[in-house]
Amino acid sequence: METRRTFDRELQLLQDEVLALGSMVENALIESVEYLKQRNFDGSRQIIAQDRVINRKRYAIEEQVLVLIATRQPMASDLRILAAILEIAGELERIGDYAKGIGKINLLIGDKPLLKPLIDVPLMAEKARSMLHRALDAFIRHDVALARAIPQEDDFVDALYEQVYRELITYIMADPSTIEQANHLLWAAHNLERAADRVTNLCERVIFTVTGELTELDNKEVALDVP
Repeated sequence: METRRTFDRELQLLQDEVLALGSMVENALIESVEYLKQRNFDGSRQIIAQDRVINRKRYAIEEQVLVLIATRQPMASDLRILAAILEIAGELERIGDYAKGIGKINLLIGDKPLLKPLIDVPLMAEKARSMLHRALDAFIRHDVALARAIPQEDDFVDALYEQVYRELITYIMADPSTIEQANHLLWAAHNLERAADRVTNLCERVIFTVTGELTELDNKEVALDVP
């Protein structure tokens, strides 16, 4: 009984670390876009430097998971949770990479004024952040219904991306000299679109952790047979 209580405490600490990593990534995502919007180069450099901290935390979580597996002999249901933590930590680190990429884009654009005020890109960032926050909440609460619902919001992010793409194309057509910056801004939007896709992966992992059901969540949910 005491062994089980010890394991539960250690597992709770691990989940707390995942939430802390998630918070770091959420902030990086929002701040990277805000610094791009403000043309704040020092802020973007901080985002790039912070990515190393995110990477170290991801690997620290992985190490703790492996120690628990090796020393506590977890049951099958516990192993699914630990495997989910490994997967989620990896997804969070990759989303952090997208924020770092946006920071680099700000530096690449340099002192040139932006082609247009950023409106849709910050909306994409906030929606991706909100989806991520609630997906982590679904994991902690083992909330399958929430995990199934969140990926449906990805359509909103995709629609914003298409809008950004169309607007930037009009700028390029009107003035071909804008192509370089338009391409940079499109990549910033693409990073946010991919971040939302990563949240869908995370939601799929939540469902598998709770139910053992391997499910693909996109515009149409498709359940795959597993033995």
